[in-house]
Amino acid sequence: MNPSIVAKMIDHMGLIQVNPARKIPSLMNQEKRQRWLRLARLLLCLSLGWQISPLRAQDAAIPQTGVGKEIFTLIESKRHPELTQTDFSSRAEDLSQLYQAVNYDLVWLNRADSAPLLMQTLDLLSHAAGEGLNPRNYDADKLKGMLPSALQLPVVAVRKRALFDTAVSLSLLRYLHDLHYGRVNPHGINFNLKLRDKKLIDLPALILASRNQGQIAQLTAAAEPKLDQYRKLKQALAHYRDLAARTAQLNLEIGKSLRIGETHPQLEELRRFLIQTGELPENAAPAKASKTTPRYDKELGEGVKRFQARHGLGADGVLGKGTVAALNAPLSERVTQIELALERLRWLPDIGSGPYILVNIPAFQLWVYEDISKDEPAALRMRVVVGQAMKTQTPVLMAEMRFIDFMPYWNVPYSITKNEIVPKLLANPGYLRSENMEIVAAFSDNAQAVPLTMDSLIQLKQGLLKIRQRPGRKNPLGRVKFMFPNKDDVYLHDTPSKSLFSRSTRDFSHGCVRVEKPQELAEFALRNQPEWTLEAIQDAMQSPKMQRVMLQKSIPVLFFYTTAFAEQNGEIAFYRDIYGHDTVLLEALKNPSDLSDQSLFITQTNAVAEAVH
Repeated sequence: MNPSIVAKMIDHMGLIQVNPARKIPSLMNQEKRQRWLRLARLLLCLSLGWQISPLRAQDAAIPQTGVGKEIFTLIESKRHPELTQTDFSSRAEDLSQLYQAVNYDLVWLNRADSAPLLMQTLDLLSHAAGEGLNPRNYDADKLKGMLPSALQLPVVAVRKRALFDTAVSLSLLRYLHDLHYGRVNPHGINFNLKLRDKKLIDLPALILASRNQGQIAQLTAAAEPKLDQYRKLKQALAHYRDLAARTAQLNLEIGKSLRIGETHPQLEELRRFLIQTGELPENAAPAKASKTTPRYDKELGEGVKRFQARHGLGADGVLGKGTVAALNAPLSERVTQIELALERLRWLPDIGSGPYILVNIPAFQLWVYEDISKDEPAALRMRVVVGQAMKTQTPVLMAEMRFIDFMPYWNVPYSITKNEIVPKLLANPGYLRSENMEIVAAFSDNAQAVPLTMDSLIQLKQGLLKIRQRPGRKNPLGRVKFMFPNKDDVYLHDTPSKSLFSRSTRDFSHGCVRVEKPQELAEFALRNQPEWTLEAIQDAMQSPKMQRVMLQKSIPVLFFYTTAFAEQNGEIAFYRDIYGHDTVLLEALKNPSDLSDQSLFITQTNAVAEAVH
């Protein structure tokens, strides 16, 4: 629609006199300027055909005097002089909505119950560490120090009252936003998680409802992620904080690997440590001595095995280099791992209910859930092999499994063709035949093989031709692959290299994820398609030809990365930071800033980008 026509329509409606050709007056009072800006936005939206949400009644009431004017002016400035982090541009919209809802009056200082409400609020901020957050980011101690004098401020001290009231509100908004969405933009550190479709929580309305009920403490439960994993990790955080405070750090010094039956002078220290961490019962017997040196007995060995199992190590009871390093790690590091795990869970959009496939990359594990929303054991669990830590890391992603390829071709990535296969062909022209591979013009079901010549070799190196490996025993994808289209072009698949699953550290792939139990995973994915019986699946996995099966209903897949994970029984498993993602996140958290909502929600711009991918 032409903006000049819209302007005339609005003029006829009697809202405001508008001349599209007239320049904006350089001087106008604040209220007129705001009216003009709202109208300009209205005209732009109409001319572009965008939908417009109804204006709130408060939008028209801009205060001109008193505390309301001070609050409005401060919000417009997007800077708060009383807080450590003065710039609040990314929280300005929420703060504005909060004060619009009360007609720019005070939220806290104008009530008979101001003192108890403010104490509840500041106590909530002071205990942010219980959520894995930093109370200093919310000026909790500073605001507590200001509270007594703020409660005594006379009504005429409008600016001081406005400053304190908005400082409390802004700190609370920051806390709740961090608690619900996290403090770091995951896309900024290559965690390719889905953006949210819309806001499912109204923080200003939540604050006012809790204030009116006098129940500020309930805000934490209302804002934190509603994931069972989050709940268990939060409980573990309190436990490990207490453990770190009362447990002496272990400092085992073991030269060569120590096995059951051998002796070592520090085994009694180890026994006490494992009792405190819960790997041994309180009544565990002291290590038996051989003359003057304690002996490593079976009971202590069982405690070591439990520790190894919970720390991503081979549970063999041998006190080797890796196990000793994990035992000597300060418990404060485990606290940090749990805090980082909580932060990453905040990044997840609502994952709903129903079947779900989860891969935790540093755990080298895959879980399949019948209903991710229920606190039930996984329907299926298996070991996986992930991308190499130094070269081809498996990406973090969210996608939808849509089809399965039985007896798949392996479409060789260009990087492998150029760097690995072309040099082998130059040395041995028979390499393709020996590996059951072929050259094709494109990766398609009806692609015809191209003969190996000098010209085709050059085109391979240039990426104009491609190599694929036919189905068979040498195919690295094995007998089945599970496809969920994504920009990184990774997937789940079988493998002929079964021996790798017996290793405790399993980062050997080029980025895709190899699964230990491919048939069981196929059975789960096709369980609601009656024609795909166990016999049909087994036949398809032995067929000489590729067969694609579309899923009647897609299954969400999450490749995640967390070095602390709560098992079904509530025990916490810890894993090595194989890709260094914990280090990156810790560095990002050193510089706290307000996370912009534009990085969290789908907009027209990023929706187009996602569609392109």
